[in-house]
Amino acid sequence: MIESGKTVKVHYKGTLADGNTFDSSEGRDPMAFELGAEQVIPGFEAAVAEMEIGETKTINLPCAEAYGEHRDEMLGAVPRSSMPEDIELEIGMVLSMESEQGAMPVRVMGFDDEKVDLDANHPLAGEDLTFELTLVEVE
Repeated sequence: MIESGKTVKVHYKGTLADGNTFDSSEGRDPMAFELGAEQVIPGFEAAVAEMEIGETKTINLPCAEAYGEHRDEMLGAVPRSSMPEDIELEIGMVLSMESEQGAMPVRVMGFDDEKVDLDANHPLAGEDLTFELTLVEVE
């Protein structure tokens, strides 16, 4: 077990239930993060903490251990007039909204002349994820 506070470097490939890759470190430097600092999703961190340098393993994370369930309370609409005039809206584009917790990314789900429908859920919320992990280094 790697102790909390250590920095680890990991190569990874993340896939969805349908087999499509949503992220990978292939062709890049391994991802580095500090164990216990909540810099990655909980299930990912827990799996890496149990690995040995050079080990490769595949983990399956239900959405609760990844980005959580898709929550309807994270959906909302704002008046179109509250959008900056210089932004050309497109479905799927990500905007930044100010909240009590600071800047929050939101995706445009639809819009018309009166309102803009927004989704503040993480794009992978509600998704079960599979990761192939290789622990490269522990500092």
